[in-house]
Amino acid sequence: MTRVRTVLGDVPAGELGVCDAHDHLFLRSPRLPGQELDDLRAARSELAAFRAAGGAAVAQWTPYGMGRRAADLPGLSRATGVRIVCATGLHQAAHYDPESLARLRGGRLADLFVSELTEGIGTTGVRAGFIKVAGGFHGLDAHARLTMAAAAEAHHATGAPIAVHLELGTGALDVLDLLCGELGVPGERVILGHLNRSPDPVTHRQAAASGCWLAFDGPSRAHHATDWRMPEAVRALAEAGFGDRLLLGGDTVTAGARSVDGGPGMPYLLRRVRQRLVQAVGADLVDRVLTEHPGRAFGAAWK
Repeated sequence: MTRVRTVLGDVPAGELGVCDAHDHLFLRSPRLPGQELDDLRAARSELAAFRAAGGAAVAQWTPYGMGRRAADLPGLSRATGVRIVCATGLHQAAHYDPESLARLRGGRLADLFVSELTEGIGTTGVRAGFIKVAGGFHGLDAHARLTMAAAAEAHHATGAPIAVHLELGTGALDVLDLLCGELGVPGERVILGHLNRSPDPVTHRQAAASGCWLAFDGPSRAHHATDWRMPEAVRALAEAGFGDRLLLGGDTVTAGARSVDGGPGMPYLLRRVRQRLVQAVGADLVDRVLTEHPGRAFGAAWK
């Protein structure tokens, strides 16, 4: 039986419930000065609003060294009734200070990822449920290749899924060539994020043919020019026979984007995105994408 590793323990994949498959409760980065997600009360309110809208689970894609606040996640989950799946892994090099990054590169990244997946994050006792890594704009630099190689090694040791930030939605095929081609990760264990930011139907179909998961996560002020094409892209994939590979998320990365601070936030996924996609592909598929697919994508036969 596959199980999803939440911050409160493993649950059967079929019991995850309505899931925001890509979001953030906490996040810090030198690329987002003054916009940190680091407010525990706001995080609790955001989760409560998501729960009130019908949400049951959230996958937080914040990786190592970016302010995950793993110790606070179990309490938030208990207080709101929302299951939380936490990430290990590393983002792009630009999100870390050079000294910290040099120390990480000098060690065994795969061992760090495996430890956080199986033993816990630091002394918190909270185990990560997936590995998050990142590509670059239309390509992979040395840092991306290093972190993806470590992620693949950790996957083979644990069975954990690997979620990939695609920069502006690009580089999907390069990522799959590396992870699935060179490093032997099964396609169904890879989740590609931000495909809505590069609405290229040919690339989407080619990526889907690998068996990977395709995450459409938004909306985004920075990329709003492509937001309106998301339903069209989802419909095209469904019509091509890839409706069973889809995931949906909110990807709230700044304080101003939270619903409790006036932005769309997590509830928008269920309040507006779901209804818009029902018009495009029907309620049955949308319900499966929100409830069944995340459990399959994040579930693992943990080693």
